[in-house]
Amino acid sequence: MAKVGFIGLGNMGGPMAINLVKAGHEVTVFDLSDTAMAQLKEAGAALADKISDVCADADFVVSMLPAGKHVRAIFTGEDGLVNYLDKKTLVIDSSTIDAESAQFVGKALALVGISFVDAPVSGGVAGAAAGTLTFIVGGSETNFDKAKTVLSHMGKNIFHAGEIGAGQVAKICNNMLLSILMAGTSEALQLGVDHGLDAKVLSDIMLASSGRNWTLELYNPCPDVLPNVPSSNGYKPGFMVDLMAKDLGLAQQAAQQTNSATPMGALAKNLYNLMQNQGKGSEDFSAIFKLYSEKKG
Repeated sequence: MAKVGFIGLGNMGGPMAINLVKAGHEVTVFDLSDTAMAQLKEAGAALADKISDVCADADFVVSMLPAGKHVRAIFTGEDGLVNYLDKKTLVIDSSTIDAESAQFVGKALALVGISFVDAPVSGGVAGAAAGTLTFIVGGSETNFDKAKTVLSHMGKNIFHAGEIGAGQVAKICNNMLLSILMAGTSEALQLGVDHGLDAKVLSDIMLASSGRNWTLELYNPCPDVLPNVPSSNGYKPGFMVDLMAKDLGLAQQAAQQTNSATPMGALAKNLYNLMQNQGKGSEDFSAIFKLYSEKKG
């Protein structure tokens, strides 16, 4: 088993770190939240007094942070972890950030002989807790193989997307498509309901037809069609609207860099921004169904 430092114990990072402890790794964690730290201590992790302590003799340092600016600051900023990491350590950043930030950090660490991969995840909070996440890894083949030592205890599917930054690009492409599917599925279901169809019956029809898709089958946005999904639990996340809006912003930023045409992605971004403006940012992203089902006046 490996010695692992883990930074960022939020809704995703906390369960991921717990799974590493359960797998028998020696895990040292750091987070600004005392509550999150206490939960990991109870699970069996060691607590770092300061963030640099997670680097001590670590085989791996895993980070799960909100945005690219946080990843840059923690690893390469003033008194960043680049000054404390051992050359044997592989840094695995599982945050969803812009590819440029991943590449920037990777290059900065490489200058002092430290290996890095970006490994954003798909699968949500439930997948993090169950250890069934999908990891999308950018980095060298050698570092990808090494990273699987710990990623395999947090996820079920581990893909090598390409060089550093490729993991981030693949992740935002996936989430852009997911948002488009969720918006389209919600629109189609509500159209049927408006014409008197039962949402469950319509879902079954589309599942047996060419409209079949993941959001319809496993994450249906219409309440009471499926059990144990956010729509049937008051749209409690899950994957928050705020996070989907963030990822769609990253997708549009990436599209601008390559002059890629993403009209559906841009429309999805506008819809999720509208939800944020309506105060629904903390609801599950499937709550986009309410844009169509809540009639005005």
